[in-house]
Order: sequence, then structure tokens, then C-alpha cells
Amino acid sequence: LLPQMWTNGINDASRMALLAWEQKNGIKLVQVNGQRRYGRPPPGWVGGPPPADTEVYIGKLPQDMYENTLIPLFESVGKLYEFRLMMTFSGFNRGFAYARYSSQQEAKKAIATFHHFQVRKGCTIVVCRSTQKRELIVDGLPAWMSQQELEAMLQMVTEGILSVTLYASPCHSQARLVLVKYRSHETAALAKKALMEGNQMPMGARIRVEWLYPQLKQQLQLWEEEPPSSWVRGDRSLAVPRPVPLRPSLQNAMEHLNKLCLKHRLQTLALVTKCVQVNPNGSQLFWYQVMIPGYPVPITGFTWVLQDSHGQSELKKANMAVALHILQVLGECL
Repeated sequence: LLPQMWTNGINDASRMALLAWEQKNGIKLVQVNGQRRYGRPPPGWVGGPPPADTEVYIGKLPQDMYENTLIPLFESVGKLYEFRLMMTFSGFNRGFAYARYSSQQEAKKAIATFHHFQVRKGCTIVVCRSTQKRELIVDGLPAWMSQQELEAMLQMVTEGILSVTLYASPCHSQARLVLVKYRSHETAALAKKALMEGNQMPMGARIRVEWLYPQLKQQLQLWEEEPPSSWVRGDRSLAVPRPVPLRPSLQNAMEHLNKLCLKHRLQTLALVTKCVQVNPNGSQLFWYQVMIPGYPVPITGFTWVLQDSHGQSELKKANMAVALHILQVLGECL
């Protein structure tokens, strides 16, 4: 575990105990996309992955409790294939984890043993069967976005997509809702995290990302799909997107952003911009990611730019739109 991943607020004893436990047992914990993983398979594992319904959810964990305490505890009732602890950027856990056992019987035993178990004085945890949810709802998307545009955007920031289906939003007029089904609960959970951290789509549209709950699922089944799910059917929408020309505020966005960085004594921003789609009318869709020193998460999103006769390159116009997005995310007004 890299030292820079810890903050001064974390108990030194907890940190040193985890590092000592890793060294003593020859265990290497791997942290990727906000979760730290043990196993898959663990040392000494023989055979393939365990069957379905062998994973349990563990909630209400103390945020400074780590694998050196949790893994021996949950291994006491059965053989673990994998243990995943959800982590913050500062080194605390997010209060929940997932333990996957070698059999369904062991998973049931873990629930019976540790549900409402007191891991510390006055601190009881929740342990239940992992529901393995795989469907996400993304609401508040611009009405002009086509199926093709959405699929391109989702492919850039998430993996394991099985289907994408568009509906009219029940909460927002002139907006759309998309139902995205993923290959597994893990890929869906990682996608939810990535989409929530980006939390903005092209043209400054704010979105809401959540698991598909049963009531909404029943409601969606009654609605007419618009258009049908092209990911499963294999066809592609031919709708031409409607990118918005650069407004005067966009022209000044980079200047405002530079002044803001200077005001807050921020270091140089790291900007990555990539064109992911070009339409016959000359409009281009750019994906971008911005790393701001001192800001906890990267800012990612998409923006459209149009060809014009002003002599500006599409990349320059995309960078100006990115600068405006950053200002919006940081809560600054132009």
C-alpha cells in the first residue's frame, strides 16, 4: 500500500497493523477503481471460481478497520475466494465490503454468524446476501442525444455493457432516461462509481445515477421504448446529433480557469482530450479527462464542437468547452 494513499487522520496503529499483516502473510492487496481486493483466487486456491450466490455484503464497518481484521474474521467460517473492501481516496474504507466464499453453505454460515456482530464496542455490522444487481438508471440526459451517442459515451467510461435502452424521463421534461445492463454486479458497480464521479454530460447536463429498483422496473416495462435497445439488436441509430456552437462565455472560459487556478494557487492542470466520433456535418464528439492537483477525483465528460470558418481548430474549441465544464464543477460563475 503506497504511503501517499494515507492521510494524517488515519490511526497509525491501524495502518501499521495492516502493513505488518501483509508482510507476515505474503499477501498483496491490489487497489483499483476505489476498491481494494484480496484473492481471486487467494493463495493455495485449487479449481475454478465458486458458483453463484456465494458472495455476502458487509455493511456499517468502522472506516479505519481493514483487511488484517476483517479477512481473518470472515475466514473463520469458511474459505474465502475473494474479499473486496471499498476505499476512499484518503485511505479510509467506505463502510462496506464484499466477501465471496467457496460454497453457498459457507456464505449462509457467514450471514448467520456475523449479521449484527459487534466488531467493536458499540459497533455492530450488517451481513446479508449480495443481491448482484447489474442494471443502472441514468436520468436527466438531454433529449437531443441519440442512441448512438449514448452508447459511444458509455463505452468510453464503462465496461461490460450488455444493453442500452432509452426512455422519456419520468422526472424531467425535455430529458431522457437510459437503462444500462452490465455483464456482472462488479462491472455495474464500477460503472456506477465512474458515472457518478463524472456526474456531468455534454452541454452541462447534470445526471442522476442509481441502481434500478423494482418499482421503476415495473413502470418501465409498461412504457414504450424509444428507440428499441440497439445494443442487443445490433442496429444503430442514424439520428444526427445537435451540437451547440461555442457561446461567448466559452471563449473566455480558459482565461477564467487560469485566473481561478492562480487565485487558489493550483498547479498546472493535466488535460487529456480525444475525438471519439465525427459526423457527416463536420461536428466532432470529444472525450476528456482533467486532473486538478488538490481536487479529489478526475473530471471527465464529453463535448460536441462544430466546424466553422473562424480558423479555430476543433481541439482548441473542445479545450475551451472543457474549461467551462471545470468551472461549472468547481462552482464558479462566469
